[in-house]
Amino acid sequence: MASAGSKDAATVAVWSVPQRVCHLAFIVGVTTAWFAGEAYQRVHDLAGYLALAAAVARILIGVWGGPHARFTAFVRRPRAVRQYARTLLAGREQRYLGHNPLGGWMVIALLVALVVTCTTGALFTTDAFWGLAWLEQLHRASAWTVVGLVGVHVTAAVWMSLRHRENLVGAMASGKKRPER
Repeated sequence: MASAGSKDAATVAVWSVPQRVCHLAFIVGVTTAWFAGEAYQRVHDLAGYLALAAAVARILIGVWGGPHARFTAFVRRPRAVRQYARTLLAGREQRYLGHNPLGGWMVIALLVALVVTCTTGALFTTDAFWGLAWLEQLHRASAWTVVGLVGVHVTAAVWMSLRHRENLVGAMASGKKRPER
């Protein structure tokens, strides 16, 4: 926590610089790959490699990172996720400093879908896997899955920002949030 006289006295560090860099790399990589498409294949491929590198880095951070970055800090058991979802639907959910139980599983879903998308895309560029219809179908399906998950993720971030009266996009940019009460 910052000193009492500073501007940031009412905030605590939640998301580290490496986490925020990975998040930005996801945004740049996925957006660029999506809009470049097959028309700009080299740009598409490079953006995919950026997203894959960010995913690998985020997985490493999830294992060895700081207290709010570790998967063990925010990936909850299914029972806890169901309980959180019930309280959320009832409008009396707990506010979390890091990821809430649903958000934790969104991180996992996005990482898995992104790794599948990037890996299948990378394999498709090799001689051994070039032209395999099932691989291209898996790449496209996982890419659309990423797009859908991103839509849910952004919608949830906006909704939770409104519900808890805090700017989660700004918090991801700064790495800081107001402390728990």
